[in-house]
Amino acid sequence: MTLADYRLLGRSGLRVSPLSLGTMTFGSDWGWGADSDEARRIFDLYIDHGGNFIDTAVNYTNGASERFLGAFIGDKRERVVLATKFTMARDPGNPNSGGNHRLNMVRSVEQSLRQLGTDRIDLFYVHAWDMTARPDEVMRALDDLVRSGKILYPGICNAPAWRIAEMQTLADMRGWSPFVALQIEYSLVERSVEHELMPMAAAMGLGVLPWSPLGGGVLAGKYTRADVEDSREAAVSASRKGVIASSGHLTERSIEIAQEVRAVAEEVGSTPSQIALAWTLANPTVVSPVMGARTLAQAKENLGALDVALSPEQLDRLNRVSEPDPIFPARFVKRPLVEQLIFGGASVARRA
Repeated sequence: MTLADYRLLGRSGLRVSPLSLGTMTFGSDWGWGADSDEARRIFDLYIDHGGNFIDTAVNYTNGASERFLGAFIGDKRERVVLATKFTMARDPGNPNSGGNHRLNMVRSVEQSLRQLGTDRIDLFYVHAWDMTARPDEVMRALDDLVRSGKILYPGICNAPAWRIAEMQTLADMRGWSPFVALQIEYSLVERSVEHELMPMAAAMGLGVLPWSPLGGGVLAGKYTRADVEDSREAAVSASRKGVIASSGHLTERSIEIAQEVRAVAEEVGSTPSQIALAWTLANPTVVSPVMGARTLAQAKENLGALDVALSPEQLDRLNRVSEPDPIFPARFVKRPLVEQLIFGGASVARRA
């Protein structure tokens, strides 16, 4: 597989690379990103290998990420599918500088267009559900932006499955532009989204783009059991390790999963990062994992995941060590007694 083996994004006809370039690490404003020169090298590597799917957000590194991309893209604009996001507040103390409402949405689009130096945003995400805006306000405002030509496709991130289903149904019923993409955290250490979000996305035409497919670096082998011991202190710090600790992924179970990833990597002759990415790519619901890199070396390593072919036995091992606990109602309806009551003992094929 290569970056030029393009995939369709959800229910749209948009063709995108099987790995998208995440640029939250473009800019050093947050203390741990790539400077302009290194970010440019990462960008050029991705584009030169046939990549066309770029992911950013209006607030990433205080706008530096979008400004870098605006400078890098230049005459390549028509080759690139450019995705950005809105929701997060950019003016502390101003309650309307964040959220999903129309005012913040329109302001964010205008700011992103300026920072990116472009006349349109190809994919525009609701970055997170704010628990306050009404679904009809959000979907109508997104549709207005599509009709204006400022955005082409809406997407959504980090929202409950039931809310996304409601919003998608509302768009379909009223003839508004539907979501075509869902960006969610998904990796071997975060598989709870398999219960509701991923089946919903498959049923309603949203292509899934996993963020943090390396589990914040846990699956890359950056952390050990010693790091688990002091993760409580790290969780309140602003360091990179503190960010990972606060995610809840710096646990004994995650370290155990990472050890299995390393074992498979040694068998295949790849790196743990490449195995973790290859595992996400093997899921048919996944369109394009978002790969992030702070250095050119990390970007090259991540692109190597496209060359990894996991055997059924290796996939089974990774799936078993990371299998999420069942939740209600699946936990209930899959009980033998309940299945007996539902089907009366008959053998009935299940739908996927």
